[in-house]
Amino acid sequence: MAKPVLYGADYSVYVRIARMTLEEKGVDYDLVPVDIFAAEGIPAWYLEHHPFGRIPAFEHDGFRLFETGAIARYVDEAFDGPALQPDDPHGRARMSQITGMLDAYGYRAMVWDVAVERLEKAPADEELIARGISQAETVLRTLVSLKTPGPWLLGDQLTLADLHAAPIIAYFVKVEEGRDLLARFADIRDWYARVAARQSFVRTEKVA
Repeated sequence: MAKPVLYGADYSVYVRIARMTLEEKGVDYDLVPVDIFAAEGIPAWYLEHHPFGRIPAFEHDGFRLFETGAIARYVDEAFDGPALQPDDPHGRARMSQITGMLDAYGYRAMVWDVAVERLEKAPADEELIARGISQAETVLRTLVSLKTPGPWLLGDQLTLADLHAAPIIAYFVKVEEGRDLLARFADIRDWYARVAARQSFVRTEKVA
């Protein structure tokens, strides 16, 4: 069986989600660099893998996928290793609710409106950051309400929900506002410390 290939950039939150999933399953894979923000634009060949020119894209034995959620679920189901999805329908629904919430309400606010705006813009748009922090507070409060007792978001089993949330929050806490807000939510703060200690997190961290 051929080694799976993941296309994308090591700075990408969504590429990191897919990489953490592969790492947790113990899958050997190749990361093919694709920089969608390169000055010369998106490579023409890449549009055959992702028609919208986003990252990541994935290929395994001629089977191609794009969209991080689809990639993560495929990796969990196609390869040996610890299961990353709950067995019961309630657990799977909760996992999907968490990942969907993060995509719809967390990613833009936490990564772009707060972290990227603070780190890369001069001067930063303080109103945008303030709106992002307000949205991020709602996201973190909701995560607390959805979290099941135990070390991980869904209790004793590490799932795709944890692997989806960790890279988003990792970017958020690159800035002081993110660290200060996370510190106010002890359950999520402690969860993040646990997931950040995992080899899948450490091995996928971008080296500056």
